[in-house]
Amino acid sequence: MNIEQSIQQYMKKHGYGAFCPKAVLFDMDGVLYNSMPNHATSWHRSMQQCGLDMPESDAYKYEGMRGVETIKLLARQQWNRELTDEEAQRMYDIKSAMFAACPPAQKMEGVEQLMHKMKASGLLIGIVTGSGQRTLLDRLEQAFPGLIEQQRIVTSFDVTHGKPHPEPYLQGLRKVGAKPWEAMVVENAPLGIEAAVRAGIFTIAVNSGPLPSQMLADAGASLIYESMPALRDDWERLIAKLRQPCHL
Repeated sequence: MNIEQSIQQYMKKHGYGAFCPKAVLFDMDGVLYNSMPNHATSWHRSMQQCGLDMPESDAYKYEGMRGVETIKLLARQQWNRELTDEEAQRMYDIKSAMFAACPPAQKMEGVEQLMHKMKASGLLIGIVTGSGQRTLLDRLEQAFPGLIEQQRIVTSFDVTHGKPHPEPYLQGLRKVGAKPWEAMVVENAPLGIEAAVRAGIFTIAVNSGPLPSQMLADAGASLIYESMPALRDDWERLIAKLRQPCHL
């Protein structure tokens, strides 16, 4: 499907009479940072220590969901009982400590250049992540100077319901002062894509992990790129199509 068809299908699906992007909301893990391998390892080892089975591949399956919600889901499936918030948080603290001990995650190739291009196009930039990992969250502004501001970041601490619930992206819209038809999302995970689509936002998927691209399409992504550099290199063509002329 080409860009024009994707836009028309998006507008028809949500019943919008216009699409005029002025802001973009980025996920963090697997989008800003190549952090998912560290997450996968720490999820597997920490849950094994707690008595739950979570293969490394499942970290990509549940990516975007708040950590305590992931643990509650696993316990429900494997132990057939509901964990309290306190129980789940204690287990997530073990996972967080293991993640913090991993080598620092590097920025995703091409993402900083892409963000500079987006800013030059006049777009406001926001971050919407299901993460509660302080080791990454605390260095976002410093790692992306002039691009990311604290007041435009939504984390797991800011919401009651994590992805795939739309609340995180609805919060993100509020922080950048945009309506759904005035924004775009850049995501890499099915649950994150589902959350953005449920919030009514045009969603661009970047397949930076091992999941098949069809899973991203099935989650509702309007466009799919096979890498961040591919999106970066296509940005000028893409934004010209997206604003031609704001699809009124």
